[in-house]
Amino acid sequence: MLRQIIVMFCGLFWFVLSPAWAIDKHGALFKVEHGGHTLYLFGTIHVGAADFYPLEPRVAEVIARAPVLALEIDPLGDQQQLTRAVQRHGMVMRGGPAGPALSASWRLRLERLLKQYGIEPETVAPMKPWLLASLLTVSEFSAQGYDAALAVDGYLSRQAHARGQKIVELESADSQMALFDKMSAADQLKFLEEAIAGIEDKEQANQAREIADAWRKADIAGLDALAAKAARDDSFSGRFVQRVLLDGRNPALADGMVKLMARENNSLAAIGILHLIGNGSVPELLRKRGLKVERIY
Repeated sequence: MLRQIIVMFCGLFWFVLSPAWAIDKHGALFKVEHGGHTLYLFGTIHVGAADFYPLEPRVAEVIARAPVLALEIDPLGDQQQLTRAVQRHGMVMRGGPAGPALSASWRLRLERLLKQYGIEPETVAPMKPWLLASLLTVSEFSAQGYDAALAVDGYLSRQAHARGQKIVELESADSQMALFDKMSAADQLKFLEEAIAGIEDKEQANQAREIADAWRKADIAGLDALAAKAARDDSFSGRFVQRVLLDGRNPALADGMVKLMARENNSLAAIGILHLIGNGSVPELLRKRGLKVERIY
């Protein structure tokens, strides 16, 4: 199931020296044109590995000359805003009403995973179920060799800050986390239970490899297969990811890009690659608005 694909905040820049001729394409790259202006649209992944970098020269050139880098959120931005968003939407308020709790059997399964990842139970005690599910997902990606600290959006942000380029946030940490917090307490518990089950049956590990491999190879067929798989996923988590995290956010992301194109030329918008594939994707929405969209790879 393509579930629990959520914002993983990062901030470490990583660069690996490699001859230009040996650098493979990664992710997906689109060229968007309208009103005499061009926007490049690059699909990122919110975790990373050392062999993701450097990005191919074509993307590096786009990054270097872009007057503006647009990201979902800037992982190197205001950390206080991030902290406030986590506290507001991800933590149980002291003295607030207690929601439904995991059953004894689910609690044992959770405790086994926390021990497996070296996470102290006291650390997660104040977390709402959706945030705990997210932590487990990040931990499983890490166990598979993918690090949120090497995320592609963090890499791009570090480069932009170093160059003094302007960074535009298409969303905010508060708005992203609020999407999860809008789930009822019972739904959040279901979200957590499905995350636990997905890790236990190795589905999460397989998913991590599928997404990372498709991104690493710029595998169009593989990415399209992931989009089709997400559309078929009828679990609670799968429906939430597709309807809320993807379909629900894509129109506003497209709006932000149209507004950016009206102001700037040759900017780069870099967002999660799952927003760029499948029905209702950002490129599809831009085409429907009359913009010329070319998939470079």
